[in-house]
Amino acid sequence: MTDETPLWLFADQLGPHFRGGDLAGRPIVLVESAHAFAHKRFHRQKLHLVLAGMRQLAAELGDQVTLVRAENYRAGLAEFGSPVVVHEPHSRAADRLVRRLRDEGVVTEIRPTPGFTRSKADFAEWARDRHRYLMEDFYRDQRRRLGILVEGDGEPVGGRWNFDHENRKPPPKQRTLDVPKPWHPRENEIDEQVRADLDRMARDGRISPVGVDGPRRFAVTRAEARRALKRFLDDRLPTFGPYQDAMLGDDWAMSHALLSVPLNLGLLDPLDVAEQAAARYEDGSAPLACVEGFVRQILGWREWVWQLYWHLGPDYLDHNRLQACEPVPRWWLELEPEAVTAHCLRTALTGVRDRGYAHHIERLMVLGNHALQRGYRPRELTEWFATAFVDGFPWVMPANVIGMSQYADGGIVATKPYAAGGAYVNRMSDHCRRCEFDPKVRVGENACPFTAGYWAFLDRNAGRLKDNHRMRRPLDGLARLSDLPAVVDQEHRRDHF
Repeated sequence: MTDETPLWLFADQLGPHFRGGDLAGRPIVLVESAHAFAHKRFHRQKLHLVLAGMRQLAAELGDQVTLVRAENYRAGLAEFGSPVVVHEPHSRAADRLVRRLRDEGVVTEIRPTPGFTRSKADFAEWARDRHRYLMEDFYRDQRRRLGILVEGDGEPVGGRWNFDHENRKPPPKQRTLDVPKPWHPRENEIDEQVRADLDRMARDGRISPVGVDGPRRFAVTRAEARRALKRFLDDRLPTFGPYQDAMLGDDWAMSHALLSVPLNLGLLDPLDVAEQAAARYEDGSAPLACVEGFVRQILGWREWVWQLYWHLGPDYLDHNRLQACEPVPRWWLELEPEAVTAHCLRTALTGVRDRGYAHHIERLMVLGNHALQRGYRPRELTEWFATAFVDGFPWVMPANVIGMSQYADGGIVATKPYAAGGAYVNRMSDHCRRCEFDPKVRVGENACPFTAGYWAFLDRNAGRLKDNHRMRRPLDGLARLSDLPAVVDQEHRRDHF
């Protein structure tokens, strides 16, 4: 007898690979949980994307889907009134709930997620006996295991695993990249209803979102996600690599894929995405350096932070090796870029306010670098990144923020702090030429808060970083700084950025 137990899908499990195989054709239940939307201050546009994604799937599949609006998941399943099968969720809180519901008989089976290419057990075997979980090691293993951009003997196509050197060019001397625009969705009546519902929920005080409402910029259906992927692969992948670490104040999208939202909503299968990208190199339509850089993000970075979220456990959020104790400031939490003078920081924060998005270098080397220099609390910062970004989910941010951005884990993930002065921002962007601060100045009214902040950060943490061989040269430079006392005093008193 065929098992026809209904399938419960979360809002980040919306693609067809979550309902294939023996799950095909089964009844589906989706639960709009009021508690899930209200218990944290999410970006307004993120709430829109999640709600629109669930409602679009319900509209597409018709009678196969029951969409339940309830106070919480438990109440929604009780209203649905039937035991369900579910894939393992993508957060620890949801995982705990699902396991309790299994103990109570509401959930009959928990299936492994098809949203990632590697099981947790496989990763645990890979990580066994390792003290550091370096992404480069994981990434190479992924490519060999999955057969992506490798020769028959398991060696990399082109003789190299990593084309980062070719993919770190500063931006060209123009205000925008001369590349085709990214795919953009057309809103429909479901978007209109979602917007009206969110407006009502905000008026009633049921939600308190951050950021501003705006046109939907990201895919929320499988068809939209496939169009967005095709546009990137056909028109933008060939120029993605060289400037992927660069920043232009008037070009928020540049050549970036802008696929993190549909990937994190489960609309795209990451292995399929990587295989399609590799095919563009194989047919000669995209350079190897561009394709490798993109595959690294999909099969390397994204899968790595997912695995580390589960492998390192909930206590990982408590790491604070550098003893950062400053609260995240109000102008940051409330997304108030008008309170900021530094052009790079104001531009990145404006992007978060207006789109719930900033590309990876803005996150790491502007927002993260600023927070690292100023000593913002890592756990609080991680929460902000997870809620203020449209592609932020609980699994996305711990390794990215605690490990990579803030070095709060002391080297479990990264080999050194990603701290940099204004010279880096000046080299990799056009921000400094339009800024009131001077990246070459570290003392005085026009002293760049990144330049001065870098040296103040090193001074504050010299004792904690002295045993890191990669920090030896910066710390030697600190010892030669004749105006260090003035820099440290200035940055201690700084109240504007």
